[in-house]
Amino acid sequence: MAVFRVHVPVEPLARRLAPALCQDDVVAKQYGRVEVRYSGELAEQIDYIAKGLADLTLSKDNVMAALKAQSTYNYMPVVGYPTYTAFFISNREKPRLDKAYFLDKKIGLLDYPTSRSGHIIPKQMFKRLDLDMRVLDIQYVSSHQVLREKLSSGELDIIATYWQESDESRFSANYITPIGENISGSRWYVKMDVDNTDLACALQQQLQEVAKNNGSSYFDELDLYWQCDALPVYFLGERDES
Repeated sequence: MAVFRVHVPVEPLARRLAPALCQDDVVAKQYGRVEVRYSGELAEQIDYIAKGLADLTLSKDNVMAALKAQSTYNYMPVVGYPTYTAFFISNREKPRLDKAYFLDKKIGLLDYPTSRSGHIIPKQMFKRLDLDMRVLDIQYVSSHQVLREKLSSGELDIIATYWQESDESRFSANYITPIGENISGSRWYVKMDVDNTDLACALQQQLQEVAKNNGSSYFDELDLYWQCDALPVYFLGERDES
């Protein structure tokens, strides 16, 4: 029985994607079972990609390039998320990028070490400000949505995330401070060890639907890497995101 293996870095996304793949006709014809594993551990993600264990994975382009995954296992992009800006967001004032400002704040970050906006970039900012992470009141949470909920309820003073249109209903655009710009979004990669264009198009469609149902305007402008609207189906090629 052929198994379609998926590796996803965050649990909420894994839970939305799993039933969509299980119900897809193309996936059902080609595979007897779908396994979706979620883990924010970079070491595990690297292991899945470097050994070609994942048939579908969400990763950064720099990680794929470093592992030479495209040349070794012919991982090819299916859907890409757009570039974005990372922010510190507060509910009552504009965050200041100085050392003393953060010492008495309750700070929310993502418990996902490969997230740029929610983990990597804010930690880099703290390092540039010569802040000892051990003295900061940091709470790690499971998703960007949870960060927003805790900021809105007053459980957190500052969160590190991206800004989306729907945030304007809860927060003030005057109380956001950019900490990183032109950050390349993640991409979904499929292992194309054979020229399985039906699978590529099916995955592209399902990933679009899952993104649209996420409720964030950030996902409205996805990069699609396959021409699936008419025959012949073909790979559109990499975008120049420099």
